[in-house]
Amino acid sequence: MPRSARIFIDNACYHIITKGIQKQVVFREEADYLHYLQLLHKYKVKYRCLIYGYCLMGTHVHIVLESPSGLKAMSSFMHGLNQSYAMKFNSKYKTNGHLWQNRYKNFAVLKGDYLINLISYIEFNPIRAKIVPKPEDYQWSSYRWRALGEKNTVLDACIT
Repeated sequence: MPRSARIFIDNACYHIITKGIQKQVVFREEADYLHYLQLLHKYKVKYRCLIYGYCLMGTHVHIVLESPSGLKAMSSFMHGLNQSYAMKFNSKYKTNGHLWQNRYKNFAVLKGDYLINLISYIEFNPIRAKIVPKPEDYQWSSYRWRALGEKNTVLDACIT
């Protein structure tokens, strides 16, 4: 059965979710998170995407982005990001094969209150997962930049 086509809406943002295959841990140590964030910045610049929020969990990733250049740029952004990270992961941990489960999922989000609520929702994932008691205690999300003004070159100011 063929895959369904992705829907792209101009001037919308996207909640992107990508998961490790079979709930595999995709970030084993701090260096893995840092490498993913470096790649996130690299591909954001390359494909001119705007990133408004993210949360890197052990087994999956949430990204809130806008792709002013269209669907092809967003797809190329995710392909490059996921492929580059998987290659580094497989090389580092002496594994092979797929790291990510299926294609990434993307959900259109209109700008406004819902976008801000979505970003907060994904930033609170570590609390719901009982990893940390407060969102500022988790360093692998956009919360500390958004709420505390911590420096973060990956993120763009959210215009709603």
